[in-house]
Amino acid sequence: MAIKTLHLTNYWHERSGGISTFYRHLMEAAVRQERRMVLVVPGAQDEVREAGPGCRIYQVSAPPSPLNHEYRTIYPREFLLPGSKVQQILAYERPDLVEICDKYTLIHLAPILRLRMARELDFRPTLTGLTCERMDENFAAYISSSRWGRQFSRFYMRHVYFPAFDHHIAVSENTAAELKAVANGHVSPRGVWMLPMGVDINHFSPERRSTESRRKLLQRLGGLRDTVLLLYVGRLAPEKNLELLIATVEKLGKTGQDFRMVIAGEGGARQALERLAQEKVPGKIFFLGHVSDRQELADIYANCDLFVHPNPTEPFGIAPLEAMASGLSLVAPDRGGVTSYANSGNAYLAPPTAEAFADAILTACEQGPTREAKVRAARKAAEGLSWPQVAASFLRLYEAIHELHMRKEQLHLASPAFVSSRASSTRATVLNTVSKLAQKAFLAYQWGHCCVSDPMRRARPNQLRTKLEEIQTR
Repeated sequence: MAIKTLHLTNYWHERSGGISTFYRHLMEAAVRQERRMVLVVPGAQDEVREAGPGCRIYQVSAPPSPLNHEYRTIYPREFLLPGSKVQQILAYERPDLVEICDKYTLIHLAPILRLRMARELDFRPTLTGLTCERMDENFAAYISSSRWGRQFSRFYMRHVYFPAFDHHIAVSENTAAELKAVANGHVSPRGVWMLPMGVDINHFSPERRSTESRRKLLQRLGGLRDTVLLLYVGRLAPEKNLELLIATVEKLGKTGQDFRMVIAGEGGARQALERLAQEKVPGKIFFLGHVSDRQELADIYANCDLFVHPNPTEPFGIAPLEAMASGLSLVAPDRGGVTSYANSGNAYLAPPTAEAFADAILTACEQGPTREAKVRAARKAAEGLSWPQVAASFLRLYEAIHELHMRKEQLHLASPAFVSSRASSTRATVLNTVSKLAQKAFLAYQWGHCCVSDPMRRARPNQLRTKLEEIQTR
């Protein structure tokens, strides 16, 4: 029988987001293959949704995230102690493998499960960490790009994040590089696999391009027949380097050609970007906000001319891949996770500066066999990363990692990209001692807290517990 997997993430948004898209397609694949999968995400209230035979989504009531109010965060209080919401879910579902996609709060559940510190859970699942971003780059974007910020990120990744799991999965070489940098000197070696994200090649297609759709889009933007439509799709967040879009359009304005930039997406940086656009390039950049209609979004992709992706630290980049599937020329930085699938043969890669991007766009606008060949190669690359194929590869890898963990030996089914090195005898002794002391301290805290407050805590109304009881009685 196929294993049951349970996935926890704070990077969940009902309307958008690459990780949300990934998990939705993963669950669709699990339903098709009749596998058992559970997803635990934050939400405005406790909720349980059936997603298909053997598949279920738990939404845990959580407050908005402090640095990005569009998302919510499940904090440790929901999983540290017996009877907490996430522990209730784990006790009921009893997954074979638990995957955590989070570096900041949910990460602390992994060692509790790995070291069997949850006294009400009598099983030990395989623990996998899914790395879809780099901590050092997020820390630099939201808190500090100083030297101490980089040192803190490295320390945290080495001593907190990396050893918390049995094994790791990274979505690109860019995200795996942060793991590789801290992979030496651990008590138990961990494997790191690399698997990409995907794209819906049927929905995003050049076949959606039409004279009438393009005419309507130009009319909506106030453009003319010879207007060049540039497109960006994604969250409007500080780490996305979106000011480069405005600076690039400003450079292109000096050519005398009519370039219009379409920005589809929402986020906390929108107001500042709108003010900057109005100041620098009035009437040339149009903010569509979040486009909830997927058909409309696919039509926008197919009827623009180029997709411009400004973020040089993109962990992977699903939107540029959707553009490639839609038949658009892609202009993107020559670094970051985008280069996992974009190269000189299927895209226009350039240093992330306004001058270099403007030159790349002008080159991409030149009609001819080179552009046509790149567009065809881009579509072919996207077809190789269709969501059904990608999701199936993840499901196979979960099976392989779980079997590897259970058998404690290397399997030929799925070789890791690299394996962490074992600590020396002295270092191993120190790490083991610290780990055991932390484990004893946590267990003492857990028992002490429960002895004092457990009766009162259990007496409080618990909406999730009620929903679980309803499921059990069906």
